[in-house]
Amino acid sequence: MTSASTTTPRPGRLRGRRGRPGRGGRPPRGRGRPVLEALGWLLLVGGLGWLAWVAWQIWGTTWQAHREYRATVTRIEQGFALGPKAPARSIPGLGILRVPRFGDDYAVPVLEGTDADTLAKGVGHEPDTALPGERGNLVLAGHVVTHGEPFRDLKGLRPGDVVRLETREGTYRYRIDTPGDALTVDFSAGWVLGADPRNPDPGGVEPSGAPRLITLITCAELFHTDLRTVVFGHQVGFTPRATAAG
Repeated sequence: MTSASTTTPRPGRLRGRRGRPGRGGRPPRGRGRPVLEALGWLLLVGGLGWLAWVAWQIWGTTWQAHREYRATVTRIEQGFALGPKAPARSIPGLGILRVPRFGDDYAVPVLEGTDADTLAKGVGHEPDTALPGERGNLVLAGHVVTHGEPFRDLKGLRPGDVVRLETREGTYRYRIDTPGDALTVDFSAGWVLGADPRNPDPGGVEPSGAPRLITLITCAELFHTDLRTVVFGHQVGFTPRATAAG
């Protein structure tokens, strides 16, 4: 009779036979697994990169813009201190916008133009609209999010709120006439830029009809949209630079 040690297969040899070509009982590794792992890492890195880009657009550009705001406002104030004979280049744009409703420390440079580069540095004055103190409609545009988000709280304005625009000549004061959340228009609604804006919709929101108006415009939503939030006001006072209290 043959002994058990010569007739019974050893456990290790049995597992090796079933698990070939892998060793130690592990199943064979599929050829597609390295590709899937590489694809997974690629998606992970791509996702993290996208999140970083979004974070920069929302918070990074605003942090950078606030630094530029402060530097530009300081430069403008230094230009004001030089008096009427200050070189034009010492005062970028029109001046400084202050809105108490947005906080006591709210001070944003108002620059000429509404192109992307200008709006990344402050509030932009719409070309071919009235200048401060002129008859007509002074139109200002700004971001609601990213790049300093100067008009983030525009919808929170209420009739009676004051807006101040400090210029080389002095401080112009405007009173808001329409609630900040009362009027939303398509970006192509050119009537809001007119010297005497009239809403084509019967009974729609429009300015008071005062001779010197101010119109504030921003995107109606946080991200890309063709809709614009519009707020109207009118000039109620002016204090010359020589006696301006700020």
